[in-house]
Amino acid sequence: MKFKVLFLLIIGLLSFNANAQRGVRIGYIDTEYILQNVPEYKEATTQLDKKVQNWKSEIETKLNAIEQKKKELDNESVLLTKELYDERFEDITFEEAEVLDYQQKRFGPNGDLMIQKRQLIEPIQDQIFAAVQEIAETKKYDFVFDKSADVVMLYSAERYDISEQVLRTITRTSKRSQAKNKKERKELEEEEVVPEVSQAKDDRQKALDERKAAREAELAAKRAEREKAIEDRRIAQEELKEARRAEAEARRQKAEDARENKTETEEKAKTVATDSTSKVVSKIKTDSTIAKGSVVKDSTSIKKPKTAAEIAEAKRLKKLEERAARQKALEDRKAKIIEQRKKAREAREEQVRINDSIAKAKKND
Repeated sequence: MKFKVLFLLIIGLLSFNANAQRGVRIGYIDTEYILQNVPEYKEATTQLDKKVQNWKSEIETKLNAIEQKKKELDNESVLLTKELYDERFEDITFEEAEVLDYQQKRFGPNGDLMIQKRQLIEPIQDQIFAAVQEIAETKKYDFVFDKSADVVMLYSAERYDISEQVLRTITRTSKRSQAKNKKERKELEEEEVVPEVSQAKDDRQKALDERKAAREAELAAKRAEREKAIEDRRIAQEELKEARRAEAEARRQKAEDARENKTETEEKAKTVATDSTSKVVSKIKTDSTIAKGSVVKDSTSIKKPKTAAEIAEAKRLKKLEERAARQKALEDRKAKIIEQRKKAREAREEQVRINDSIAKAKKND
């Protein structure tokens, strides 16, 4: 559609050129090029970019802090009651909603960024429009197009580009303005290049700040209450540990006393046993001294008992004798059997000889 409109416009211009006494003068500008070469616009854009970066950093920091709080809440969820968990989760959700609201306020369709961009570019656009009007009236241009606008320009010769003329006009006008209003220029330099938001924005920010302050006070009270509850639990746990330590110390002392009593009892019993043993030994010595003479006299008549080694040796010798006797009996029986077999063989041989003799005798007869 735009191409058709442009085509019809060019045809109309050519027709008008054919019928007019003078040629139609056409020019165009490149608004993007002009803006990039206006010092005031570049400086204001740089400052606005810095503000945008600060806003982004601030939002990112807040979102990271919220994510960290979420992780800490997840890690501590097993230690918290349901009420404390829900309360902290509600606080985190509220903070996250505030950050998202702040992000929308800065970067939304009607946010500060869009407002300040419009406020930044509108004065430059007014200057461009005024410069184009001045040049068109001076140079007798019939049409001036904007190359960076929605108009489709399939081809444009550089000799029709008046962007540099517009830039020179804006610069010249700016210098004249600076020369006439030095005091105002100094005041403007001290102010921000990008103006503040409207009064409605300020009121909304004030309301948000008040709401945030009230919420922070409420959160501080709840946080103090939670800290007090945690401190009470800690004190109770310390008291319980102290009671357990005291109980363990009492048990240890009791066991130690019992061991000491047992040791004393054993020592007393040992002392009594030692005394009894001493008395018995003394009595035995006395009795042995009395009976020593008679024991010496009778010792010659009493046979000395055999020792264990002598008894074992006697048993071993007895076993050897029994084994030798059994071996001899086996040899005797073997010799007897051999003798009997020999006699039986001789008897059979003798019978065979007799039978042979009888057979020979019968044969001779």
